[in-house]
Formats: sequence, C-alpha cells, structure tokens
Amino acid sequence: MTTPTLSEDHILQQTRTWVESFVIGYGLCPFAKHELVHDRIRFVVSRATSGLELASALEDELKRLARDETIGTTLLIHPGALTDFQAYLAFLDMGNGLVEELGLDGDIQIASFHPTYQFAGTRPEDASNYTNRSPYPMLHLIREEDVSRAVETHPDVSGIPPRNIALMQELGVDKLKALTSGG
Repeated sequence: MTTPTLSEDHILQQTRTWVESFVIGYGLCPFAKHELVHDRIRFVVSRATSGLELASALEDELKRLARDETIGTTLLIHPGALTDFQAYLAFLDMGNGLVEELGLDGDIQIASFHPTYQFAGTRPEDASNYTNRSPYPMLHLIREEDVSRAVETHPDVSGIPPRNIALMQELGVDKLKALTSGG
C-alpha cells in the first residue's frame, strides 16, 4: 500500500497505468476502454485519512457525477483511508446507504477495488481476488444507465467473471502482484 508521502500525480499515474495496462490491457472490463478513450473517467485522489473524511469526499463525488453528464465514471482513490480491507468493506455499506440517501439509488452504483481485496470463501493469496485488486483503495462510481447499455451490447456478460478468474489463475500471483502494486 501507499504512504502519505506519495504525490497526487504519482497516485493518479499509477492508477491510470493500472486501468490502461491491467483492466483494459487484459480485458477485465470490456466497457472501460470506451470510457477511457472518450475521456469520461474522472480520476480523483482523496487525502482523507478517516472514514468520515472519505464519506464527505464520496458525497461530493456522487453529487458531481449526478449533475455532470460529461463524466461517465469516477475512480475515487483514497490511499490514506480504509487501508484495512475489513474497514473498507464496512464502509461500503455506509457508501451504498449514502447513494440511497442522496436519491441516487438506481442511478449510480459503487464498485469496490482494494489492494488486499478478498472474495468470501477464498484465501488471501488466491489469484481470483486480483480481479478486484488495485494499487490503492478506491471506490468506483458508475452510472447504472451506462452499465445497462453496455450489458445490452455485450455478447456474453455472464461469461466475464469466470473468464477473468481463469485469466488471473493463468497469470499467477507473482505476475499479478507486479501488475497491481502501487507505490
């Protein structure tokens, strides 16, 4: 994970490189390339060091995404807050509650990425966890209408997760660590 001394530019570049070379490069999200090419991904680094500060940043970004149609999706990167995965998971419930509280349920959803992401029923070192591992903790804010549109045009949406898991297993944990590590 990161230390507070990393510059915002470094964090943004590391995250953008991860999106380009890992998420898009390995085809993990077949919808991401369109958003990146059309400059519709907002990359934001929060300097939050607590869940409360991050909740405020999340509220600001949810409101921004709701009102600014030029933004397709937002990656709210928070290297100094919720570095513990269990605390991060607990925060997601609050984040989803905030989406509802703002009246954005059905309009915006939160996807989760974390350097130590672990799916239920897996071991921490399982390669499958890397489908949701990122260089820094982040909240991915997505417009649901964009997800629906992408799903309608993709030939095999249900095949994406098993394909990604198989790819992670093929790449192996050592390579995956190098591809997703921040700093």
